[in-house]
Amino acid sequence: MNYTIRTMKKQEFPLLEDFLYEAIFIPEGMEVPPRSVISLPELQTYIKDFGLLKDDFALVAEIEKQIVGAVWVRIINDYGHIDSSTPSLAISLYKDYRKHGIGIAMMKEMLNLLRNHGYKSVSLSVQKANYAAKMYQKLGFKIVNENKDEWIMICHL
Repeated sequence: MNYTIRTMKKQEFPLLEDFLYEAIFIPEGMEVPPRSVISLPELQTYIKDFGLLKDDFALVAEIEKQIVGAVWVRIINDYGHIDSSTPSLAISLYKDYRKHGIGIAMMKEMLNLLRNHGYKSVSLSVQKANYAAKMYQKLGFKIVNENKDEWIMICHL
């Protein structure tokens, strides 16, 4: 699968709503939530006014001029919050483009971008049942906290 990873353009930021919804992990047997779930304040923190904060960075994966995935970071008080200097990461791909290596490539690009901007670490939260947790560990993320359903992970850059 031929794809390009590039910086997300400002006019494309509204697509983060789609990718935020796609990022919601639905365990097997659970009902898919309505799209309106992304309007909850705890989810809006990932995308509201994206691009206005100095720590907002986003990359996209593009195939034949169509954006199929996004990875973005910002320093927010979210599920994966570590401290005020560690950005929280979110990533998602449309279903048809998962398990083709695109997510790993996007993650590597984002980790390099953050390293080049002087960040020391990046964090995320992931449900324990999510297959992507293994990918994060392969990329150097370590579990630093957990609750019944999810892990908080950090990657030192």
